[in-house]
Amino acid sequence: MRDIPILYEDNHLLVVVKPPNLLSQGDYTGDRDLLTIMKEYIRERYQKPGNVYLGLVHRLDRPVGGVMVFGKTSKGAARLAQQIREGGFQRRYLGVVEGYPRHLSGSLRHYLLKDKRRNLVRVVRPHEEGAQEAILDYEVLAMSNSQSLVRIHLRTGRSHQIRVQLAEMGHPLWGDRRYGQNQRQQGTIALWAEGISFRHPTTRELLDFSRRPPQSKPWTAFDLEL
Repeated sequence: MRDIPILYEDNHLLVVVKPPNLLSQGDYTGDRDLLTIMKEYIRERYQKPGNVYLGLVHRLDRPVGGVMVFGKTSKGAARLAQQIREGGFQRRYLGVVEGYPRHLSGSLRHYLLKDKRRNLVRVVRPHEEGAQEAILDYEVLAMSNSQSLVRIHLRTGRSHQIRVQLAEMGHPLWGDRRYGQNQRQQGTIALWAEGISFRHPTTRELLDFSRRPPQSKPWTAFDLEL
């Protein structure tokens, strides 16, 4: 098993920190993925024979690291998924964007359409067939070297949503060569799933988990004692 930090584990939940550039679940590439790795962890730790159940509740794009939760039972996974649908599952992100946004805080609302063949998302008119509404709130926390550190609260969970909406605003994420306009950086995207909060699927206790981004470029340009 790879060195995957585990933030919390009980009979119903497994909360971990996904490293950047690791798939959330397997795809056509056949590359290793977090879901498979954590199933292997459960099988080895608890000496479980046969198939191990682990429910994928939400995903992070391959270049994005940060906090994720899995359901260790089908009931737990279903109840977490229900919280996501009903808006009770909160997701916080940190991102480093190019430039300085004109407004230090605000909400972004767009309609997005995904081209599954190209794995590319674009902003479209509201009534275009297949368009999905995407909403997020952002706050600028710091500015340095023509870049800004922003905190993002997702209100919807669309594919590539943060990357597309920030680029549409004119401030693409550092390192995002897919949606950025003039990206020269090499490496991963400066987007980090800082934290999640939700109610435990059985006890209903409100849980909150967070992890700071790695101490590497471009995060080191900012004071992350937030």
